[in-house]
Amino acid sequence: MTEALVHVATFALTKVLQEVNFPCGVPEKVKELQRDLCAMKSFLEEAGKKEEEDARVRNWVSEIREYAYEAEDIIDKFIIREYLKGCFIRIRLKNRHSVGKKIEGLQSRLNAISRRREFLGVPNIGRERTNSSGRNLQNARQSSPHIEEGHVTVGLEGKEKQLVKQLIKGVRERRVISVVGLGGIGKTTLAKKVYNHKEVVEYFGRLRAWVYVSRDCKPRDIYQKILEEVYTPAAQEEAEKMKTFDEEQLGNCLRNKLEGKKYLVVLDDVWTREDWNCLAKVSIHEPGSAGRVFPVGKNGSRLLVTTRDENLAKLADARVTPLKLEFLAPEDSWDLFCRKAFLDADPSAFTTPLLELGEKMVKKCKGLPLAIVVLGGLLSRIDKSLTEWGKVLGKMDAYLTGSDQPVMVILNLSYVTLPSHLKLCFLHLCLFPEDHVISTRKLLSLWLAQGFVQKQGNTQRMKDTANEYLNQLISRNLVQAVRLSVNKRVMECRVHDFVRKLAIEKAKEENFISADSPSTSTAAPCLCSTKFRWQSIYSGFDRYASMEHSSSSCLGSLHSSKAVLPDGGISSVRFICQIFKRLRVLDLEGLQIKKLPKKIGELIFLRYLGLRNTSLKTLPSSIKGLLSLQTLDTNNLERVPKEICSIKNLRDLCIEGQNESKLIRVDKLNNLQYLSGIRFDQWTRLNNPSKLSTCLEKLKLQGRFKIKGVDLSNSISKLRNLRSLYLEASDDIPQLVMNTWERLSKLDIKGPMPKLPEASQFPPCLMQLTLEETKLEDDPMPTLEQLPQLSTLRLRGNSYIGDEMRVSPERFIKLNVLQISELTQSTKLNIASGAMPWLTEFQFYEELQISKLSELQNLVEVDIIGRIVFSFTIHAKIPFDHMLLQNGDWICTPRPTEIMPRDSTYTVNKLSKITKPKRVDRKANSLP
Repeated sequence: MTEALVHVATFALTKVLQEVNFPCGVPEKVKELQRDLCAMKSFLEEAGKKEEEDARVRNWVSEIREYAYEAEDIIDKFIIREYLKGCFIRIRLKNRHSVGKKIEGLQSRLNAISRRREFLGVPNIGRERTNSSGRNLQNARQSSPHIEEGHVTVGLEGKEKQLVKQLIKGVRERRVISVVGLGGIGKTTLAKKVYNHKEVVEYFGRLRAWVYVSRDCKPRDIYQKILEEVYTPAAQEEAEKMKTFDEEQLGNCLRNKLEGKKYLVVLDDVWTREDWNCLAKVSIHEPGSAGRVFPVGKNGSRLLVTTRDENLAKLADARVTPLKLEFLAPEDSWDLFCRKAFLDADPSAFTTPLLELGEKMVKKCKGLPLAIVVLGGLLSRIDKSLTEWGKVLGKMDAYLTGSDQPVMVILNLSYVTLPSHLKLCFLHLCLFPEDHVISTRKLLSLWLAQGFVQKQGNTQRMKDTANEYLNQLISRNLVQAVRLSVNKRVMECRVHDFVRKLAIEKAKEENFISADSPSTSTAAPCLCSTKFRWQSIYSGFDRYASMEHSSSSCLGSLHSSKAVLPDGGISSVRFICQIFKRLRVLDLEGLQIKKLPKKIGELIFLRYLGLRNTSLKTLPSSIKGLLSLQTLDTNNLERVPKEICSIKNLRDLCIEGQNESKLIRVDKLNNLQYLSGIRFDQWTRLNNPSKLSTCLEKLKLQGRFKIKGVDLSNSISKLRNLRSLYLEASDDIPQLVMNTWERLSKLDIKGPMPKLPEASQFPPCLMQLTLEETKLEDDPMPTLEQLPQLSTLRLRGNSYIGDEMRVSPERFIKLNVLQISELTQSTKLNIASGAMPWLTEFQFYEELQISKLSELQNLVEVDIIGRIVFSFTIHAKIPFDHMLLQNGDWICTPRPTEIMPRDSTYTVNKLSKITKPKRVDRKANSLP
């Protein structure tokens, strides 16, 4: 992670050199400091992989990290001092000597650190894959295919049947089937059950091999182990010869022995895509190919891979959907706990208070099987008394999340293997409170403000790169996606409690972040540490603001949560502004502050200011001093000061809720990418909205539509990079001519709209359309079905007030997602034959009669809310998630607490989902 921190520091130095007019001699010293830091980066990337295993490396990397912090501190403090004296552009000569001497001191220190690297023996990094400490870490995770006596599995019965079916049935071509999930969630347990399943053993015979790959992937050793399990040399001479083979020769030998045969190879715990490519010998020129080691053939062979990385699973075989393990349901968690804690005893034989204590402890495990097993094993060895169990409940963090406990050891492996830039983003997540649902838009803005996101080439936007970072953390199962948009973009996410505890511990080790606990009665003393760069306070903000922080001015980020502050919070925030002048992020969302102090304008490094759900009605004019501000997020202002338009670096401006008619000259903000909260009349009075055309991508307009439709249409057409537009009107929206909005791909319209424009007047590239409260009297389908690029259509509350909609034959040729919700007067949807040929997801609410649903051949998911009744044909007493609907092979994904009996019916109620297995042979999502 230190390599990423050094990147942040060097990026900051680059910005300083570009924006500050230093006196003669100082820029050269800053550039030299920058070059020294850059020279360290490549070495630190390798060192970062070893610091968990080697104390020498860990200590040396820590010195570099503190060095990077100090370099940033010196430059920042220098700039602040000069700015506050009014000499920001032309720095006084009397300070030249001071800053020059400090930089020279840093350079001398860096040279000493470099020499100490050799003295400590650190140069050997990269030559040895692991030392004894690293081997101990791997041994804690070592697996074998043998199932221990008394081993129990709970909540995996349905997954086991599904996996067995994938292994022994289906296509004859070799397939790679992946089991994906967080560490400790049961991937290896499930793989063991399947590997030893009677039908699997009979199907593959002795050509089965289990090999543990691990983070320390050594292909030669893995080939050797597989050969030992599937092949017995005919003579001792051949066996001795094979021992002399190198990696390439052993790989070829393995391929020859497996060629033409039906085999099963389990690769347990594969960590990276590079490891997979290396094991399978996939050519860099043919990524995603089968590779040269494991023969493809048509013998029904299978590779079974367990991994924490969903992207790896998709790379190994794009034709097979990875089997993703989720956290256990509450009833399964309790079942597993009882089996481990009470062993052969009947839980009902124990007292109700004792069982209630057990339930509280199980609830804290949040469905993570490993944590439940560890907890149950611990309780099985102590007295079944309220006193003893109460002690465990009070010390669960120590028992389960101590650094030497199995849960943390397993989860720690996921952190160790993260690339350096992802470690920064992962650790940042611990700033959010436990169980907090995180807005993706806010999270990405925070990462950008902190400088965590590294620029990728000249074409990719930084926000897209940040979104890739989040998706990588999700694919590694360190972050959970909570809510997806209809086009599957992550809107909200969260972090499992144990993963968050891991992040907190690692952040403290790195002097990176300190997070206050909402359960503490007072602000913890550790909050005043001089080393932490990021701080989160969930309670006691006023206490924190009144404490002594004179030595912690290096703080770069401060987050708080809901609280009512004395005097409207102005004194607390003033104190923060006085002490923490180097803040990059100030997130005051939820604090009931009524006024910001003038000193807010002295935070010249501030890039993110979060003021949502506060009691602020306006902002001070001094806000123009926020020279670096990129994001201003508020939803409660009544008046927006004109000085806001002087902040030239603003990228995201959200001022929803303001209701004044005074002109806001946002056309002066040439770097705006996202603008929300401007009223219609304010927008059309701008002198030159075309100045926003270069960067503006998302725009939300609201209020009364007191303008001509043609005026709005013309002003929007000048925004040549606009991709997303949201129009929310309180009165009638006139006819709009949108065919000149050439790049607009997403359009949301909320408000009365007497009539839809003709199909030819819609944006030519429109892919997503949402209508809400438009109160259309005419069926919208005849118009909308003609939009050639439309892939997502959402008709929400009162968008149509008629009683029937009809879709014509062979229309909506590219529609993937259709959502119909709360159309209270609409009861029928008639779909003609050949319509919506590529519809894959259908969400509908209320009682809607749908004709020709069965002809939608590519439909794989239906979400239902309402009282829709289907009859299920149950062919046996099986779990609910294997039931079949009478009208097709549809699978209901929610599981009730009990197995459903034969020949029963089930009413699909609120928030139910029905899915159908995806077709393997689907063509590209387009029609000629």
